[in-house]
Amino acid sequence: MPRNIAIGDVHGCASEFEALLKSLDLKTTDRIIQVGDLINRGPDSHDVIELAQKYKVEVILGNHELRLIRARREKSSKLLKSYDYATLEQLTPADWHYLEALPNYHHAPEIDTVFVHAGFLPDQTWHEQSIDITAHIQVIDAKGLAAKRADAPRASAWANHWHGSPFVIYGHTPRPKVYKRPGSIGIDTGCVYGGHLTAYILEDKSFVQVRARKTYAHSKHMPDPG
Repeated sequence: MPRNIAIGDVHGCASEFEALLKSLDLKTTDRIIQVGDLINRGPDSHDVIELAQKYKVEVILGNHELRLIRARREKSSKLLKSYDYATLEQLTPADWHYLEALPNYHHAPEIDTVFVHAGFLPDQTWHEQSIDITAHIQVIDAKGLAAKRADAPRASAWANHWHGSPFVIYGHTPRPKVYKRPGSIGIDTGCVYGGHLTAYILEDKSFVQVRARKTYAHSKHMPDPG
């Protein structure tokens, strides 16, 4: 039976990405969708792109890819963060071509599911929302606008207000555990922060996880691993 498999934020963690892909016992009929932030912050951005191509993984545009693409197009170092430079040194012309072709989301109408990096505002038509929302939203602020947790720490997660349809599978917001809601599931479990890289198999609603080999970066929203 063909499977739809979603994988959370990889962030350049090539060893963990490959270990997870191997552990899934993949068949040629399986569809694998990675929900963005394939690269950056972790150690091996070039290698994860090669792995995604080798295993025919469908990758969504995340906010980390988006920022690097915009910085390159606009020739603007102001858009870059300190850890971006290590990634830029790794990326080849073929890598850039690959990243620039990534879609904003994947829609699977046959299973009433959409795969996106960050999420959606619930009061707008989902497929009409801009990349600045779909790649960045974490919470909904007091004005009803998409915001980051850091900018609106008391605001509620967008997923708490999303009731479908479609069902949404997303990453972007790292948490120690998978974030389940009736209309969505968040599968960024913070691999780059020493957490886990998570795969979600839609057909049986099961999870496969690989623990990070080390802590590559730090986040105040993720506890330091024991």
